[in-house]
Amino acid sequence: MNMRLKNFIPLLSLALLPLAGHAADGSDNISKGQYLATAGDCVACHTAAGAQPFSGGLKMSTPVGAIYSTNITPDKTTGIGEYSYADFAKALREGVAKDGHHLYPAMPYTAFAKINDADMHALYDYFMKQVKPVTQPNRDSDIPWPLNMRWPLAAWNLIFHDDKIFQPDSSQSDEWNRGAYLVQGLEHCGTCHTPRGIAFQEKALDQKDGVYLTGGTLEGWHAPDLTGNLKDGLGNWQPQEIVAFLRSGRTDTAAAFGSMTDVIEHSTQHLSDADLKAMATYLKSLKASEPGKTTPAVDDKTTAALIKGDMSHPGAQEYMDNCSACHRIDGKGYAKTFPALAHNSAVLSDDPSSLISIVLRGGKMAVTKEAVTGLTMPDFAWRLNDQQVADLLTFVRGSWGNQAPAVTADQVQKLRKGLSTVERKDPNKENEPNTGQQHQ
Repeated sequence: MNMRLKNFIPLLSLALLPLAGHAADGSDNISKGQYLATAGDCVACHTAAGAQPFSGGLKMSTPVGAIYSTNITPDKTTGIGEYSYADFAKALREGVAKDGHHLYPAMPYTAFAKINDADMHALYDYFMKQVKPVTQPNRDSDIPWPLNMRWPLAAWNLIFHDDKIFQPDSSQSDEWNRGAYLVQGLEHCGTCHTPRGIAFQEKALDQKDGVYLTGGTLEGWHAPDLTGNLKDGLGNWQPQEIVAFLRSGRTDTAAAFGSMTDVIEHSTQHLSDADLKAMATYLKSLKASEPGKTTPAVDDKTTAALIKGDMSHPGAQEYMDNCSACHRIDGKGYAKTFPALAHNSAVLSDDPSSLISIVLRGGKMAVTKEAVTGLTMPDFAWRLNDQQVADLLTFVRGSWGNQAPAVTADQVQKLRKGLSTVERKDPNKENEPNTGQQHQ
């Protein structure tokens, strides 16, 4: 559960079950609505770099072109200042704006439909009465005609959208129901962690379908399996580890990366202990996506070989030159500092997209109240060619007892093409051989 992609998190993030006002900073001086907005991480999508909070303009990529988040401040001209409560609720539950146009499903109203009336009113009051109005015109999408026509979205809704409010399961505990409500609705974990179909729809919206939260890949990152899968899911995670991860972005063996760091910084670290425990309770109740998978066995052969200086396996030299200083020769990393690579569920996923992306792009840990040092991992796109990255990751995915499919140079090349011009200095095209010098 190491990530949730900003490119596909909502155009408006909302809602919890009714609760007493609880401040993100531990005090009681903020409204329930502000707590909900913080928990929903609304700022992540609705604030472009350097812009005023909630004024929109953040670019979000889709398979057919970029869209830009909207201004959700109470400005009456460019924001939502003229929205009635009914308009607000309709946008969140049905994906239809005040003027009648359909919202792109990049805004997961399929999850927000579960929000109950009390929470919806609290959010509406917060945005209308406490958020500062900002005059900032909305930007049209970059999606070309005819793909930018909105009327097909009405048909999409008829086929894929369930607008029913969350209904508690009487056979489960209050804590389980609380966690289910948060995960399915406010936190909309399925937006990234559930695979999508040919029409970009989430293949499942709750635990009644076994594919729910079994992992999804978007924009070159793979959000891992959150079910009880013992190999690459949460089967080996204890509830308290899930709570610690959502609170600080790290555990003794794992660390958040990609856009999940933003989610933790701006959202989940501010949730109450009760809410985090409820989410952990719900997640731990999910049946394993692949019951036949087992916990990786401990295997010290790789460690012994590296200690002896045996670099005969492809990728071993790249690992020693670039990774061992932080992740150690035994692949165990350092608790709450550098994540383990041995038996890490993100490493063991069948889809290596996240591993490739973090090697090419680098990464940063979340900065939170409990973990104030945002340690960074450097990018290696500039110094490792496609085959070297593939060999390195294949080595990691097959060492210390890890058993995951090999990574190919073609997979690396595909994701390298998605890098920005600044990131894309490509050693595959360099005339001079790659010397393997350390990244300074």
